[in-house]
Amino acid sequence: MTTVSVYAQQPAKVHRIGYLATAAGQSPFFEALKLGLRELGYVEGKNLALDYRSSEDRNRVVELASELIKSKVDVIVAQGPAARVARSATTTVPVVFGFSGDPVEAGLIESLAHPGKNLTGMTFLSLDLAGKRLELLKEAAPKVSRVAILSNRTHPGESGEIKVTRAAAQAFKIGVQYLVTTTDDDFDKAFQAMVKDKAQAMLTFPDATTLARSTKLAEFAVKQRLPSIFGWKEYVEDGGLISYGPNLEDSYRRLAVYVDKILKGAKPADLPVEQPTRFELVVNLKTAKQIGFTVPPNFLARADKVIR
Repeated sequence: MTTVSVYAQQPAKVHRIGYLATAAGQSPFFEALKLGLRELGYVEGKNLALDYRSSEDRNRVVELASELIKSKVDVIVAQGPAARVARSATTTVPVVFGFSGDPVEAGLIESLAHPGKNLTGMTFLSLDLAGKRLELLKEAAPKVSRVAILSNRTHPGESGEIKVTRAAAQAFKIGVQYLVTTTDDDFDKAFQAMVKDKAQAMLTFPDATTLARSTKLAEFAVKQRLPSIFGWKEYVEDGGLISYGPNLEDSYRRLAVYVDKILKGAKPADLPVEQPTRFELVVNLKTAKQIGFTVPPNFLARADKVIR
């Protein structure tokens, strides 16, 4: 007599990941996260369920965070300012963030090395980059002697950025026009002030507030024929001249590693917050042509990406 044993295959556990963003439509960084998760073996419809929620209305984002928590997601990935919303919404659900500011100053974590709460992730703030951007602007446009700096004062870490940038400006003998840009009215007033004071170039600190107006910033700089420099390539893809900083898509792809570790039992409090270690220089030659600007050949040769 032959005995046949049949073992029922256990269905794969489906991990529920919520993505929260203060943005209109679907963020390209969400696609980067999905790619990172696929590379780690997480497949939608098989062992992964993704729930994307976003809105430009902060009050609506608060509601969306509550909805994600009620749906019992295993992890929330929070993009930019949404990290603060997620922090206020839960102290138990793990949150992995991509944050442009200082997460310690923002009250998200206790320290980069020891987050100490239910949040961890990546911060894109690097004070070293603030001075480097001004150095690159001076290298590309040596005759520039007065630069307008557009900044969101409510951005965590902004005070450090402006301090470092002012020090670099002093070293390069560049005059600085500091302009606060938080609301649409602020941006309009800043543009008027730049025209009145005859700014020769524009430097914009990177954060969600200025990124949401990247096209508006680029159009103004082109109209006034101003060389411009930004912190992320997204600004240059929207018409800015130069950017220097981390590749945000690569960073959000990297966040998948945090998600994976948490799903396997790690606690956010024990996962140090990372800062990008690779930075890219991007130049938009279309914009250079529009403003009648010649990018020095040796500068262009160092660019990681050139938009033609």
